[in-house]
Amino acid sequence: MKPLLGSQKLMAFAATRDPALAKAFYGDKLGLQFLYDDGFAVVFDANGTTLRIQRVKEVAGAQYTVLGWEVADIVAKVKELSSAGVKFERFGLPDQDEAGIWTAPGGAARVAWFKDPDGNTLSISQHA
Repeated sequence: MKPLLGSQKLMAFAATRDPALAKAFYGDKLGLQFLYDDGFAVVFDANGTTLRIQRVKEVAGAQYTVLGWEVADIVAKVKELSSAGVKFERFGLPDQDEAGIWTAPGGAARVAWFKDPDGNTLSISQHA
């Protein structure tokens, strides 16, 4: 059987009420390459993946991570993003340190969460 979507390029989506804030956050704070604004979405290149931040009237706050990046050194990346003005979330989880980095049971992954200006939960993670 032929792969249906397994061999196709993935595109990611998030939502914003304020495209100018989203453009500044994703472009300036997170360092994604701005591609264009087509009137429907602010579009970025996220290391080869197209990320469309869609214009919406209301952002429905998801109670989970909507976008995440895998990083090689989470401690260094948390410091770098914090220096750029990104604030990391603290959920009171066991094994979440003062920087906001949570270590999964068994140490297989470390994760830190933050929000964009619209309240979308984003994350960075480092896997063992």
